Amino acid sequence: MIRASKSPRRIELMTLAGFDFLSVPAIKEEEIPDGTSPSDAVLMLSRQKAEEIAEKYPYNTVIGADTVVALGNEIMGKPENEQDAFDMLKKLSGKTHTVLTGVCVISPDKHIHFYEKTEVEFYPLGDDEIRQYIASGEPMDKAGAYGIQEKGAMFVKRINGDFYNVVGLPIARLARELNALTEK
Repeated sequence: MIRASKSPRRIELMTLAGFDFLSVPAIKEEEIPDGTSPSDAVLMLSRQKAEEIAEKYPYNTVIGADTVVALGNEIMGKPENEQDAFDMLKKLSGKTHTVLTGVCVISPDKHIHFYEKTEVEFYPLGDDEIRQYIASGEPMDKAGAYGIQEKGAMFVKRINGDFYNVVGLPIARLARELNALTEK
């Protein structure tokens, strides 16, 4: 099995779940056309990653995944800089947002494509609190500029849905989908 990712969080989740895999990151730049819904965006991006790697490894099962944070229809990926991270966290402050992860599994004879969504409510955040968090460097490689499994957990009032989806991979759903793929 090949994981089309360089995400340390996804690699860690798959390792902890006992998957035997090789990690080969996709190289192409991710682009979301304007007006694309958050669910369509994660499905498109996960498919792009999986297809790119499946072309190089056609006899393997390839898994591509992508996570975004959505506030309404506004899609938040990884912040481009510290100001972008600040702006994202300020928008999420005191509100409920949705974390979506799209997953695409391509095997030599079958494809699976799905997304999982989790609602996350933040406490109201102060500017100094946000700046301190950004200074830690933690939010700079994460969709929505926070990591629920790290210091970003202090912002979270409640979640509704799969915790690991917010981390970056709905591992339980993926395991079930892979089992169904091999049973067919």
